[in-house]
Amino acid sequence: MKEKIPDLSGLVKASLMAALMVVGAYLKVPIGPVPIVLSNMFVLLAGLLLGGRLGAASVGIYLLLGAAGLPVFSGGGGIARFAGPTGGYLVGYLPAAFLTGIISEKGKGSPVIEIAALFTGALTIYLFGVPWLKQVLELSWERALIMGMLPFLPGDAIKSGIAYGISRILHKTVPDFFPLHRREANGPENT
Repeated sequence: MKEKIPDLSGLVKASLMAALMVVGAYLKVPIGPVPIVLSNMFVLLAGLLLGGRLGAASVGIYLLLGAAGLPVFSGGGGIARFAGPTGGYLVGYLPAAFLTGIISEKGKGSPVIEIAALFTGALTIYLFGVPWLKQVLELSWERALIMGMLPFLPGDAIKSGIAYGISRILHKTVPDFFPLHRREANGPENT
């Protein structure tokens, strides 16, 4: 009887994206309790390139590494990072990658849908991050928005544009590794 060899390409892709999230955490500009990082760009890119399930898996790998104490977050590592001011943003990465990927999959390569997916993913990170920041630092809603969202919007728009551009380039240059229409290329079970 022939033994089926498991397809490890999804795990490899998810691990590569998690590694990019680690790198993105170290490329930071500290401007207060919430630094400017590139991790969120790689979270959104994971959704665009890998789809909802694998995009979320890549974030799960990243978060598990950090929770285990490896210094993968911008401020280090450990479970305590989730209780700090940036904990909500970290937790928000998971649904952000999932939603970005699911919306992107439904759009089947439509630029408008992919941009909407990026917007939804970025908004999701804020929906988790800003209330957590408000709670942890005991801020008013106005102050939480000023400290945890408003200064980041222009940069996030630029990072989303870069993520979109990278995904387009990779879909064209390595379509076997990152197919544009994941459902058609891999079947529904691999999206």
